[in-house]
Amino acid sequence: MGQQQLLLVIVGVIIVGLAITVGLSLFDAQSIASNRDAMITDLQHISLLAYQYRITLRTMGGGQGDYTTFIIPLHMRSNGNGTYSITDPQVNSLTLQGVSTNNAANTITVTVDSHGKLGDLTFAGEFQ
Repeated sequence: MGQQQLLLVIVGVIIVGLAITVGLSLFDAQSIASNRDAMITDLQHISLLAYQYRITLRTMGGGQGDYTTFIIPLHMRSNGNGTYSITDPQVNSLTLQGVSTNNAANTITVTVDSHGKLGDLTFAGEFQ
């Protein structure tokens, strides 16, 4: 082979290597974003259950205007997306935290207000 052909082969290998590196980087970023979105959906679902509990009378198994006795149902505490817990139950608000199953440093903390709406979303780790 001539020097020009060797140079073209080397340049081709470098370009292919860069393309593979960029592709893997994009895949990782999409995986992280997908996990974050799935966890937000799970937290929204838990917040809806918490609000439903809050507005139900105690005689019917609810909290009667109070979040402090709400417990996340066992089947929703952990799934393929993350592990969820209550960190600060109060009468009119509830703080939920989700920890990613992919990376424990990736967390989402949300507050559920007295109307069942999510607020104060805080992201940590690769979710930022």
